[in-house]
Amino acid sequence: FSVSGLFLPQQQQIPQQPVQTHYPSPNRLVAIGDLHGDLEKSKQAFRLAGLIDGSDRWCGGSTTVVQIGDVLDRGGEELKILYFLEKLKREAVKSGGQLITLNGNHEIMNIEGDFRYVTKKALEEFDVWAYWYDIGNKMKSLCHGLEIPKNPFHGIPPSFHRVPEEFSHSIRARIAALRPDGPISRRFLANNLTVLVVGDSVFVHGGLLEKHVDYGLQRINDEVRDWINGSMGQRAPEYCRGRNAVVWLRKFSDEFAKNCDCSLLEHVLATIPGAKRMIMGHTIQEIGINGACDNRAIRIDVGMSKGCINGLPEVLEIDRNSGLRVLTSNPMYQNKNQYAQTKEGLGLLIPERGPKQVEVKA
Repeated sequence: FSVSGLFLPQQQQIPQQPVQTHYPSPNRLVAIGDLHGDLEKSKQAFRLAGLIDGSDRWCGGSTTVVQIGDVLDRGGEELKILYFLEKLKREAVKSGGQLITLNGNHEIMNIEGDFRYVTKKALEEFDVWAYWYDIGNKMKSLCHGLEIPKNPFHGIPPSFHRVPEEFSHSIRARIAALRPDGPISRRFLANNLTVLVVGDSVFVHGGLLEKHVDYGLQRINDEVRDWINGSMGQRAPEYCRGRNAVVWLRKFSDEFAKNCDCSLLEHVLATIPGAKRMIMGHTIQEIGINGACDNRAIRIDVGMSKGCINGLPEVLEIDRNSGLRVLTSNPMYQNKNQYAQTKEGLGLLIPERGPKQVEVKA
């Protein structure tokens, strides 16, 4: 285990499991929005929900947690978060809980080599990874009986048009790590889901249209995993590209509720047996986690990363007995008597300005 926290013993790696798209409703379900390379804010969100203790160990018991994607870009601690989440996955399983992670549009972008939102600090982190990964490969090559490791840089050009020479090695390292069948993409991102159904809640980074449901949610998860593992070429599947893609859609995420296509959302949910709501990230909600379309659309990206709007961490909790509520670190919501209560806990209090959260936990 290195002092940088970027390497874990390989024997502890979670073996790949068959893709599971549907999960039963747990007693407690927690949803966490976009993390974007901010490790400390990520930990704050998990602490807010009572999922980790002061030593960053899982203490969430049997809770099911869904992280909605977009770990990558905008911040400089992407790899540290990926390892942090993997550690929590192992610890959660031992306690009867589970942590499920999704692909966001920024995971898809990076696997395709689109680095528009990468920071200098993030490039440095991948430089460190490449240095130690290369040393590890050289050590393996000295051992008789071991398969000669693949060169992760194979086929990657030494320089790039319009990229300053000082960043060429970092860009090469990032491509090597994250391209289809890359060491980081295969180890971490291939284990992500792209669409998830837990009980009566549908999770997706951007949103779903009827054509996505008709294509098949299980089929989408299987194909995205196969693509990340390197068996479907360099380009992402079509339903992951473009404004109407499952990781890019914003039809149900506008902060102004009147701009959300509620009739379309109702139609899509009706095609998914038992689905009552769609929970999405991707579009920053400056007013915090909120519900639109009579709480059929729940938007949980609060832009908490310092690389976004440095928003105060919030998480969504769905309790089998008490329903939905927002857990927030925003002090303005601590006096719950300021706001009208609703049965679901996420009502539209000021329709002309958009939805507000109404129930919180210190």
